[in-house]
Amino acid sequence: MINKHRLLLSVFAVVLAVRSHAVPPTIPTLPAPVRDGRLTVETALSARRSVREFRHEALTLTHISQLLWATQGISGAEGGRTAPSAGALYPLEVYAVIGRVENLAPGVYRYRPQDHALEYVAGGDRRAGVAAAALGQGWIQEAPLVVVIAAVYSRTTRKYGQRGHRYVHMEAGGAGENLCLQAVALQLGTTVVGAFDDAALQKLLHLPQDEQPLVLIPVGKPR
Repeated sequence: MINKHRLLLSVFAVVLAVRSHAVPPTIPTLPAPVRDGRLTVETALSARRSVREFRHEALTLTHISQLLWATQGISGAEGGRTAPSAGALYPLEVYAVIGRVENLAPGVYRYRPQDHALEYVAGGDRRAGVAAAALGQGWIQEAPLVVVIAAVYSRTTRKYGQRGHRYVHMEAGGAGENLCLQAVALQLGTTVVGAFDDAALQKLLHLPQDEQPLVLIPVGKPR
């Protein structure tokens, strides 16, 4: 089964290699995040469920803006973020694998919290490749968006040593839960995926060598 998934990833790599050399798309400005939503935290906690079936409908830039801000956005005047970070070292990097989003070309984009913006990484719809890397979980490619949380462990371990690995995982969990609760507030569905081939996903998404993927979070309108 693993060999089959690796073969599928090889095919995707060949197809996407051509697309990756295309001219990068124009990246629209993300809308400012909303900070005073009407849904209470208690309601979002009560309503959150794991969703693996999505309608074939596009998300909007407003959705993308709010979800990424909730995951790792700047929330304080001194640069504090929405998820707590040991020593304020911020080891996480957040990527959006775009499939169906209005006014945004399919591809891989890195979220830049400092200016609440997207940075182009690679072109082409890579959701099928993500599903293959996730050990053949085909439902993932039906989500219009897959958020990937990666980590640069050295940012934290330089200060905290091996204990820093635990702090990074705690931070990733907090960021992921933020995204899940924000999805509820936007009437979207999602779940957390941890089963995937790290090396295959890193290659598919063009992640730097020092960035390790930790969490996949597909997002879409639930059926």
